[in-house]
Amino acid sequence: MRFLLVLLTTLLAVTGTRAAPEGWSPLLTPETLASMLEGGAAPQILRISGDHDAGHIAGSVSANYADFRGPSGNPGALPSLQALTDTVQSLGLEGTRPVVLVHDGTSPSDMGTATRLYWTLKSLGLQDLAILNGGFSAWKDAGLPVRVGTVAATPTDWTPKWHDDWRISTQEMERRLDDPDVRMIDARPTAFYNGSQSSVARPGTIEGAASLSFDRWFDDSRMKHPEELRQILASSPLPDASQTASFCNTGHWASINWFVLSELAGVPDTRLYAESMAEWSAADRPMDNQPSRIAHYWDMTVEWVNGLWKG
Repeated sequence: MRFLLVLLTTLLAVTGTRAAPEGWSPLLTPETLASMLEGGAAPQILRISGDHDAGHIAGSVSANYADFRGPSGNPGALPSLQALTDTVQSLGLEGTRPVVLVHDGTSPSDMGTATRLYWTLKSLGLQDLAILNGGFSAWKDAGLPVRVGTVAATPTDWTPKWHDDWRISTQEMERRLDDPDVRMIDARPTAFYNGSQSSVARPGTIEGAASLSFDRWFDDSRMKHPEELRQILASSPLPDASQTASFCNTGHWASINWFVLSELAGVPDTRLYAESMAEWSAADRPMDNQPSRIAHYWDMTVEWVNGLWKG
């Protein structure tokens, strides 16, 4: 036993890796996270949405979602590796310490801030990542301790390396458009998929894509139990393929689908099309469900009028 302890200590010293706390998984309950914070090797916590100074989990640091996103014309695009390096160093990330991501928890869409950052940090080389299910709202609802005020991060010199294992580019999407080994999944609500609604992208969807709206994974603002998520996925009419590409408008909602399929359901070779429809529809690329201009503006007008009545 003494030999094993010495060997483990030596390996940790060589690799610099910190073991994830007991009970670690990609999706944590507030109670599980609270128990982890009581130990001596507590994970680092990043708050990715909401007003951090008005209330946060002790020790958490506020991260700016926009620092991990592209410009207004193409929000799903990735910043340069140097820009991402500067950001993670300023947040105090070490590359070896487990990290828990906490969103505000106000809606299913809000969880996209955490899942998109999870995907980005995993692609940068972080191995032990988790998301607090229900975010900070769930933490408060559980009656767990809340702190207020500003928390300053201690910068580090961690130099990440980008891995393309979980990403698919626009060029590869074009090249594999008719490849039966790739299934393309639109994570947007049905109105976007069928072309009756649009935002930063032209109406319609990528040619041949299937629909799997991100909001079906949730009960209110909390994600369903992983086993229930797997059952939902199994009952979804999706084509069989060896690779899955998840997309939406800007890679925000699509990251939720990516997280469920890749990290919770264990679907092999699931990738995120980060730039999504904002980039795809900016050029003359193949699309389905494109309405005529008149039909599109009529649908948008009807939706706007209905919104007035609801308000």
